[in-house]
Amino acid sequence: MRLFILGLGYSARHFVRKHGGSFSHIAGTVRDPAQRNGLADIEVHAFSGEPLARETIEQVRDADVLVVSIPPGSGGDPAITAFGDVLAAGRRKIVYLSTIGVYGDHGGGWVDESTPPQATLDRARMRVAAEQAWMDIAHGDAAILRLAGIYGPGRNALATLRAGTARCIIKPGQVFNRIHVDDIASAIMAAIQHKGGGTWNVCDDEPAPPQDVIAYAAKLMGVAPPPEEAFATAEMSAMARSFYASSARVSNARLKRELGVALVHPTYRHGLDALWHAGEAR
Repeated sequence: MRLFILGLGYSARHFVRKHGGSFSHIAGTVRDPAQRNGLADIEVHAFSGEPLARETIEQVRDADVLVVSIPPGSGGDPAITAFGDVLAAGRRKIVYLSTIGVYGDHGGGWVDESTPPQATLDRARMRVAAEQAWMDIAHGDAAILRLAGIYGPGRNALATLRAGTARCIIKPGQVFNRIHVDDIASAIMAAIQHKGGGTWNVCDDEPAPPQDVIAYAAKLMGVAPPPEEAFATAEMSAMARSFYASSARVSNARLKRELGVALVHPTYRHGLDALWHAGEAR
């Protein structure tokens, strides 16, 4: 199988490290081809919305599997804009990495894939539109993976505590789901192997308040957690504050039932334990 990845970001690179051996050829796009860290075995193409090189278009045309992690913009999904004619002309497995943010705020209540999106933020509404656009171009055969908050090596509460940037923002009733990048890689591979399309939440078993994750990481490190800050008065950027606008407990039952994914890190504690034992933040 030939794999092409639109947007070689954190999760996509980790997927290649875990499952790259399953493909005969791997290529993908980055904004700046000069930034090749971790991309030694991947054929890299530039993608910045400018006219695309013929070689890039041919790689998309020849791909058996397309993994998409480029976020949409106000003008729609940039990858569909760039490759729409090529994508419409052929059939290939498409896996689109979306976000559980499309569900909006449910006051901490449980949601699943049958819950209609009710996103109020512009970026979440654009995600919903992009999901539908990929389903349309794949004739309903796309796999939509709605990812929770991503963490893993170099991107976790242990690392932020070590860097001195961790904060304990307290908003009563606020909960988030998370997902370790190892489990994202497993979900992508399961979606590729699954016949047919659909939508699956890729998240852990235990939605939890953000301060609980920081406190557990601090306990592993043997340090004091940062002081608590009330959400209402905490100094935060508009973007950071917007992440607290939604509180929901997201179910992963369909991911396990239909794709057969067994989470390696079913809770944030499992994930942080593994990262700590691997030498993270020491």
